[in-house]
Amino acid sequence: MTVAAGGLLVIGDVVTDVVARHRPPLANGTDTAARIRILPGGAGANAACWAARWGCPDVRLLGRVGRDEAGWHESRLRAAGVRPLLIADAEAPTATVIALVDATAERTFLTDSGAVLRISAADWSPSLLDGVGHLHLSGYLLFSPASRQLARLALESARARAIAVSVDPASAGFIGELGVDRVSAALAGADVLFPNADEARLLTGLPDPADAAAKLSRLVPLTVVTLGADGALVAESGTVTARVPSVMAVAVDSTGAGDAFTGAFLAARLSGADAATAAAEGCRAGAEAVTLIGGRPHSPDEADRRPPA
Repeated sequence: MTVAAGGLLVIGDVVTDVVARHRPPLANGTDTAARIRILPGGAGANAACWAARWGCPDVRLLGRVGRDEAGWHESRLRAAGVRPLLIADAEAPTATVIALVDATAERTFLTDSGAVLRISAADWSPSLLDGVGHLHLSGYLLFSPASRQLARLALESARARAIAVSVDPASAGFIGELGVDRVSAALAGADVLFPNADEARLLTGLPDPADAAAKLSRLVPLTVVTLGADGALVAESGTVTARVPSVMAVAVDSTGAGDAFTGAFLAARLSGADAATAAAEGCRAGAEAVTLIGGRPHSPDEADRRPPA
């Protein structure tokens, strides 16, 4: 993959996260004590914010949100150093995710996609790539016909300009629902892929993440598999070329760790780093992410945490 100068355009999900941290196990049919916060999130938006946090000077985010929360999400993105290119949807609400985070910092998501999957080819213009050196697509775009069409159109527009494209497969659960063959077809033409170990196994049918990474890199030339506490694997054109260790951290919430990895990796690549070095930066960002509540780096101004009522 050729590393080009220029900005980073992310197309993906902007979400209102309800993060519920509970120490005791969930008690069915009654109450479980929890600490609950409402925060901005979404895999695409999180990755954009982490790219800005990791020094990328020009990060843009194209996404679709409910009209009533558009201003709040725009302000949160700007505070994080991201230029918001948000479409306000008058008919659908902003996507909402309830993240249940247990005592080990592992999380389970309940997802209402709302306006996210209503983004479509009508929201795209090739001029959005002006000044862009890399296009990143959140895999959540693959899970509805309209947003999948947008993702394909944007990918083809980027390739016509020799702009590299990366994809985060997003969700093993959604990959299973859509089907591995359809997801693999949608990835054709991408330059970089960021699956976690579960997604890599599902996409290849191979139990060993290294074997899965090597196989996926025959489809997408640079495949970087995140392994959580075990770091990351870098595979290029059919061969694992680097095993990158994790960075030690005391985890309180693993939400957004993969998005942090992606954002930092892309920021490093746009600054000229090789794949292994970029993966090491991704591991550093992931380690920082798990020490924070929610999926984004904490911005200098956190006063306005809640969306409008």
